[in-house]
Amino acid sequence: MNGSEPRALSLVERYALPPAEIERRSLALVDAALADRFADAGERAVAGRVVYAAGDLGLAERLRFQGRAVRAAVDALRAGCSIVVDVRMVAAALDRARLERLGSELVCAIDLPGVEALARELGVTRAIAGVRLAESRLDGAVIAIGNAPTALLALLDLIDAGTVRPACVIGMPVGFVAAAEAKAELARRGVPAIAVAGTRGGSPLAAAAVNALLRLALDAASPAATASRSGGAP
Repeated sequence: MNGSEPRALSLVERYALPPAEIERRSLALVDAALADRFADAGERAVAGRVVYAAGDLGLAERLRFQGRAVRAAVDALRAGCSIVVDVRMVAAALDRARLERLGSELVCAIDLPGVEALARELGVTRAIAGVRLAESRLDGAVIAIGNAPTALLALLDLIDAGTVRPACVIGMPVGFVAAAEAKAELARRGVPAIAVAGTRGGSPLAAAAVNALLRLALDAASPAATASRSGGAP
């Protein structure tokens, strides 16, 4: 190469963008793809963040909203409800600044004292033990399950027993054993819920849904937040 030939651009120079621009462009693509899929602006806002976290527009076909879940979650969060998650991976991805502004307590069920001992005693998973030990904190809470299908099954057992009534359940456990079944059982309950049907899901998706709800709860003037409170599109 002589001095007159242009320098080849690096891959970073060709493709990389500032973080804010990456998010802006990505969300614009997602919003355009979901514009005709979710009539409710609040649902569309949550779906957009979940799809963005997954990097998969096809995931929108598996998203399920029931019982005016966005409205219920936003109202509960604005009232300072607790957020209960199944595992640390969900907790680690939550927006702590928004949590603090709302005054919401964050509870990671699997980290509660006594989880390992109870799991051994009963011969169940730590996820089940964590949900059972968190029982007193579940009523009126926003509950996000992104990893363990057994955590969702344990929660549904408590709901069926009439001992807890969450404000909203984000049911996104991932896996080939019991995940699809747990989410199908969630769909049969009347509790407000946001779920990814089938075997897909994961902690990043559950955390993305919670963070979207935190944004809506703090942005009372946004069309999505207004729609979620009114139960319809703007």
